[in-house]
Amino acid sequence: MTATLDTSRAPVLAGGAVRQRLGERLAPYAYVAPFFLIFAVFGLVPLLFTFYVALFDWNPIGEHVFIGLDNFTRLLADARFWNAAWNTISIWLLSTVPQLLLALGLAHLLNHARLRWAVFFRMSMVVPYITSVAATTIVFAQMFDRDYGLLNWLLGLFGVEPINFLQSVWGSHTMIAVMVTWRWFGYTTLLYLASLQAIPRAIYEAAAVDGAGPWKQFRHISIPSLRPVIVFTVVTSTIGGLQIFTEPLLVSRSAPLTCGPVRQCQTLTLFLYEQGFGQFQFGYGAAIGVALFVLIIAIATLNYILSTRIRPER
Repeated sequence: MTATLDTSRAPVLAGGAVRQRLGERLAPYAYVAPFFLIFAVFGLVPLLFTFYVALFDWNPIGEHVFIGLDNFTRLLADARFWNAAWNTISIWLLSTVPQLLLALGLAHLLNHARLRWAVFFRMSMVVPYITSVAATTIVFAQMFDRDYGLLNWLLGLFGVEPINFLQSVWGSHTMIAVMVTWRWFGYTTLLYLASLQAIPRAIYEAAAVDGAGPWKQFRHISIPSLRPVIVFTVVTSTIGGLQIFTEPLLVSRSAPLTCGPVRQCQTLTLFLYEQGFGQFQFGYGAAIGVALFVLIIAIATLNYILSTRIRPER
């Protein structure tokens, strides 16, 4: 007898294989689609709408008059904007640079030093991060107080006159920078520590055999190996530092939106809030937001370029 081949099911099997391959290709996109959907609704759409509002004389209880780039022209001629921009950059520099250096040194110490209760010290690094920002600001404001602050009391022991930190530019910037540094250095330390612990001990041992001391090991092994984490922390610290809002808002109880009588610590976010929700000039406030966005992109890109120059030495 001659066997016959049944080909009636071949198209069905072929179609099922195509659908299976198509499903395998589309599945990853379906898994990540919720993130992009949420980002589009709560991130991209508000950002584009901000650019749109910045082109109008937008009053929430009045008419919306298209004025083109007039808000940006007004912004560039506004001394209050430049003052807020300077305050923002100053506070960011005074808080970010010491924070990252302190975190890097502490991470190296916790990774190499033989400390008792090492796990306790490592876990204590996260305490400032989980503390309420409002509580942190209130405590530090009391510590820097002119009449009853702990810092002025210590300075008085050495004959130094009380310093009114909040009423001076550098004093208020330093006070806010200390708050930001204290809040974030522990989180950054844990990131660096986790990356340092991934470096094989054999590399340090080989370097020690070749005569490299602790400083050379730190400079030529630890720092280049931390390059991806350093890039991440530099960029995120830049984004967060330039958007600082809560600390300068709470330190001045008499004038929270201006952070003092002469706007000595008013940041761009406070200036935006003052104009948008204090004066109800939504168009002008949106223009400030666009300017802040451009500033963050520019500085974050510059920091990324500089931080990526860290290379392992061969």
